[in-house]
Parts: sequence; structure tokens; C-alpha cells
Amino acid sequence: MAFTGFFLVFAFLAVLAFMIPIGRRSKSLPPGPPTLPLIGNLHQIPKTGAHYKFTEWSRTYGGIFSLKLGPATAVVITDRRLVKEMLDKKGNIYSARPQSYVANDLITGGDHLLVMQYGAKWRFFRRLVQNYFNETRCQQEHVALVEAEAVQMMHDLMTEPKDLMLHPKRFSNSIIMSLVFGIRTPSVHTEHMLQLYDVMEKWSAVMETGATPPVDIFGFLKLVPESLFGNWRKRSLDVNKMMVALYAGIVGRVRKRRAAGHRTASMLDNVLDTMAAPEMGNDNGLKLNENELNFLGGVLMEGGSDTSASILLAFLQAMIRYPHVQQRAQAEIDALLGAEKASLERSPRWEDYAQLPYIAQIVKETMRWRPVTPLAFPHATNADDIVDAYTIPKGTTVLLNVWGLHHDQTYTSEPLSPFDFDPDRYAGRTAPAPTFAASKDYETRDHYGYGAGRRLCPGIHLAERNLFVGMAKLLWAFELSEKAGADAVDIDPQTGYSEGFLHCKKAHKRQKHTSQLDEYFDNLYDDGLTSSASPDMYKLMQDPHRWWVDVGQKRYPVVYKMAMDHHSVPATSCDCEQCFSSARRTITYDRNQLSPAVVEALQLQKIWLTRDAVSSHLTALSNQFPDLNTNLFPN
Repeated sequence: MAFTGFFLVFAFLAVLAFMIPIGRRSKSLPPGPPTLPLIGNLHQIPKTGAHYKFTEWSRTYGGIFSLKLGPATAVVITDRRLVKEMLDKKGNIYSARPQSYVANDLITGGDHLLVMQYGAKWRFFRRLVQNYFNETRCQQEHVALVEAEAVQMMHDLMTEPKDLMLHPKRFSNSIIMSLVFGIRTPSVHTEHMLQLYDVMEKWSAVMETGATPPVDIFGFLKLVPESLFGNWRKRSLDVNKMMVALYAGIVGRVRKRRAAGHRTASMLDNVLDTMAAPEMGNDNGLKLNENELNFLGGVLMEGGSDTSASILLAFLQAMIRYPHVQQRAQAEIDALLGAEKASLERSPRWEDYAQLPYIAQIVKETMRWRPVTPLAFPHATNADDIVDAYTIPKGTTVLLNVWGLHHDQTYTSEPLSPFDFDPDRYAGRTAPAPTFAASKDYETRDHYGYGAGRRLCPGIHLAERNLFVGMAKLLWAFELSEKAGADAVDIDPQTGYSEGFLHCKKAHKRQKHTSQLDEYFDNLYDDGLTSSASPDMYKLMQDPHRWWVDVGQKRYPVVYKMAMDHHSVPATSCDCEQCFSSARRTITYDRNQLSPAVVEALQLQKIWLTRDAVSSHLTALSNQFPDLNTNLFPN
């Protein structure tokens, strides 16, 4: 008995001696807040808004500090020099992702590029994406599609302002869907768009701090009945089922279209062509299993949809709350294109980037002011490293405090603080973001909205065009203001934004989008549309669907071909045709509820949308149909 008692005491002391150091910070680590045994700093990290706390700690402990997450270690970087030294220059060490049983094992099977571990498979997937979205292809092939989708976003905001929060989402989703799958998103009610945002919301909820037990830190928790933690495993597997159903369904639509003999220039069509190469006698074909193929397209759907849309919503918010910025931007556009009616010949385009520096500054300031990912996506080390005499052990989680980097005193421009929206911070620094990301001078980096290091967003060139074109066209077409007497739009980063994977603007219940284009329409009259329209346009007004069958199909074969092949929908329900049929909707509006100025705006915008939207579509897709006449309005 005495021996048994001694053994139990010894075993208890041994376990205690083993567990007490857990949660302690090694002296070789960067400094950080005080820890508790076993849990370290876990009790101090807020479930939401952690970036605010990390920014506060950075002012106490410096540009790099450490946290103990039980036995695991994390470091937080809020220093431009260290971002360059660690993530950019030592990408072979800092490009891994933290282990995530939920994200990799339960939800994605390890095939999601965003959370995929660094290695040969990741490099292969990233190379596929970069080859399709490099600067040359974005400039020569993709930007015209961006222009066309931005035209529809203007049209949608003009005719359906109540869906203000949804139109930027449709804009960004339709661009990425068209480029990756050859399938557009014609309206805010399109099923695949609604499903995608539902999936992302549920995935974000599962991945929020505290939503699942810390099984990557304390592995034994996998053995605890999941009902004690809100059925976390079932909820994670449900997200997996939703993702696979959506992504596999889209891939299935592409395969069905190809089986019917219709091929587009989309990324997935190119991938499927290459995968079929061995069957055609070529042994160099891609080898992707179904899950890899599904998530290759899926990650692009996600990244290309929500991020740009969230930035555009923050932009709209800023223009409403900082009207002097909006007015200055519109003055710059008017100086380039002209403020009179003749300026409706065209709206701003990507080719105007160098001539619209203030718009470029607004893009950068929006991304700095309200970063979509305030802590980026965490990196991890795959080897030990020495940084400023501190040891960063292998397996350390590395957090890039984007919020802190964007709101330090570097961005102070008296009398404004980093929390104010001031595009003049970027005066003289308007080169596109990839230029600054590649620069050796870390002091001049414009922002970290696209991340850093080898994990830099592979869609950066497309995103830059999406944002500049979208913002420039919205500023050209509209004056944004709050509804008279409405509650002020909440721009507080803690109360006006939703938490999760992405930091996104919340819907404002009374927020209104107003179209005030009166200066363009002073000389118009009620029948201005008919006086400006050609005879064929007049027929279009009377019966657009009849016009399409009788005139449009023969006279505009490219539009018809595009409607049938590219959009995979009947021509009469295609958005290109809807640009034409907008005249009918204008005429049937209840004029008693619309001011004459708004009616006239709709009329003139109709003519412009007809020319510019469809012409942009044609430019984007003319290479696909070289045998067709691309003269949209022949003499």
C-alpha cells in the first residue's frame, strides 16, 4: 500500500511537472501579455474584433509579439519592416498554414487553395490560377468583361436601388463565374450566387473563434462527445456537403454544356481540355480528382465574389459619409470626360487609370480604411527562424495584423487621423497594388489588403481592375447621399461591420441610393428618347422581344450567339437583351411616382446602356467568335 501511494504521488507530480510549463512563454520568444498555466493567453483573446486587441498590444509589446495558445505559439506582426523581412524575403519558411482539422479534414479535404498546406500541390494549384489571372491576360482578355459587368451594376442600381447591398455582390460574382466557368450571374436572385453566399456565411460561422473546440491545440478534444461543443463536427460536415453540392453542380453544368458541343474560353474549359489530353494521345494532361477539381473552381468563386463586393460596399459607405471626397472624384472624372451631355458617350474605363489618379487613391484608401481581412489569413512556419534575436519555432502561427498596419501613425495626415477616410494619403503613389507589393521599399507599401509573401492574392490583377472600374463608373453615374431624415450610416468599424472570415459592411436599414443626374438632362424633354433613337430603336421601345426576333437576331449575330452559347440561356432572357428591354420598363413606370428628372435619366441611360454594355460584351468575347460580324451598329 505504501508503495502504491508513493507511486501515485510520483505520477501526479510528474504529470504536474509536465503540464505546468504548458502555456508559459519561453524567454527566446518575442515578448507578449502575461500568461496563465496550461491556457497561456487563450483567455485574453476576444472572440470577435481580435485585431483591435492585437493593435493595442502592439503599442505595448512592439511590432512583433507572441501569444501562447495552450502549448501552441503564435506571433503577431504589426511592423512593415518585419512583414518584408519575414513573409516576403523568407517565403520558404513563412508560407505554410496552421494545421486545421476542421478546415482541412472535415470541410475541404485539404484541397482548398486558401487553407491548403504549402508544398508541391499548393504550388501546382496556384500556378494554374496565376496563369489564367496574370496581368497580361487580365489586361488583354478579362478587363472588357469587367467593364460590361460594371455597366450592368450601374443599370441595376438605377432601376433597383432597394438592393444596394446586393448589386456589388452580383457584379463581382458574375465576373468570376464568367471567367472561371463561362456562366454569368444575370441578377441578384441567381441561384448559384445565393447558394454561394449562404455557404460562405455558414463556413465563416463554423470557423469563428469559439465555434468549435480547439482540437488543433488540444488533440484529445476530438475524443470528447461533440454534443458538449454544439455538435461542431456535424456542423462542419454539413458545410462540406453544401460546398461539394454547389461546386460539383457548377462543374456539372460546364460538362453538360461541353457534351452538347459548346465550349467557352473559361478557365475550367481550359482545365478540362488539358485533363482530357491523355485520351487524345497526350501524356502531359492534368491529373485532378473530383474533389480537387470542385475546390479549384470553388475557391475562385469565393475569393472573387465576396472580397471585391465587401470593398465596394465600404466604398459606397465612405462616399456617403465623406461627400467632399465624392465631389472631388466626380470633378476629376468630368474634367477627363466632360460634364455635359456629350460625356454620356462613354464612362470611365480601366484605360483611364493614369488620367484618374484621385480615383486610384480612393481605391487604395478604401482598402486601407476598412480592410476586408483585418488579420489576413494566418501563416505558419515550417522551420525555426531567428528574427531580431528572437526565436520563432517551427509550427508557429504567424498573424499579419493588417488592421494595425493600416491604422498606425504612418497614415496620419494632419489634422486627420488614420481612422478618417483621406485619399490624399496616396497622392503621388497611385501605381497599381502589385507594383508596391513587389517593391523592396517596405516604407512605401500602399496597403496589405491582398496579403503578403508567397500567399499574396493570386487574383490581385483582376481585383484591381474590378475595384477601379466599379468605383469609377459608380462615381460617374451617381451622386450618393443619405435619405433625408434617415439614421446616419454607421461607419464605426466595431458596430457597422460583420465579423467572420471577412470584415464586411452591414446592411443599413434606411440607406438609400439616389440617382441625381440632373446636370446631364437639363436640355432633355419627355420624348427625348424617340427623338434620339434610330427607327430600329423606336421599334425596340414598342416591343423589345418582337424587335429581338425580327431585327436583333439577324442584325446583331454576335449578341445572339453570345446569349445562346456564352450565357447558356435563351436569348430573350439574357442580360444583353435586358439592356434593350429596359426601354419598355422605363415607359411602363408609373410616372406619378417618379420625378421628370428621374424619368429622363432612365431614358438617356437606356440609350447609353444599349451601346456601352453590349459593345463591352462584344469586345470581351470577340475572340471566341472570330467568324461573326462584330459591328454592333452597322451603317
